[in-house]
Amino acid sequence: MADREVHEVHEVHDSKVLAAMSHPLRRRLLDVLRLDGPCTASVLAERTGQAVGNVSHHLKVLAASDLVEEAPELARDRRERWWRRVGYAVSWSPSDFPDDPVAAAAESLALERQVSMARQWFAERETYPEEWHRAAFATDSWAKMSVAELAELEQKVHELIKSYSGREIPDDGQERRPVFIATRAVPARP
Repeated sequence: MADREVHEVHEVHDSKVLAAMSHPLRRRLLDVLRLDGPCTASVLAERTGQAVGNVSHHLKVLAASDLVEEAPELARDRRERWWRRVGYAVSWSPSDFPDDPVAAAAESLALERQVSMARQWFAERETYPEEWHRAAFATDSWAKMSVAELAELEQKVHELIKSYSGREIPDDGQERRPVFIATRAVPARP
């Protein structure tokens, strides 16, 4: 498979791919590859606390779904296998999977993951320096919008997030830590 553009968004329209990426460990593997770049199964096992064989299995599932690919140019010998994430981000819409229980489960798992990351911050924030306490934030708001305006908001939010997560990290001596960014905009009632 040819290397793909690092900043490409991988659009998912196949229920099997959605199921592959929704598994909690596979999602973590995708996250580590997004944050740290290409890794071997051994490095991924170390970073996720999993057995190398288990990580290798899940990498094969992700590769079969075109979510990761081998990076053979990084290997020092024929035994070493490096993996990289395909694309900058993964995008999918529940409307592409009408009446598909996989999509409903994937959406629920994504929400649980977002809540879990926030709860992890609450549990661990005392281990961070005070400036991180002040910098972390949560926000919510209400607006009356049309479907087109909501789509425009989504595009602007994606562009803003990508301007930080898709950039080359400056070498300016500032401490940078992984930051989980989650946004949702859904029709609702107060």
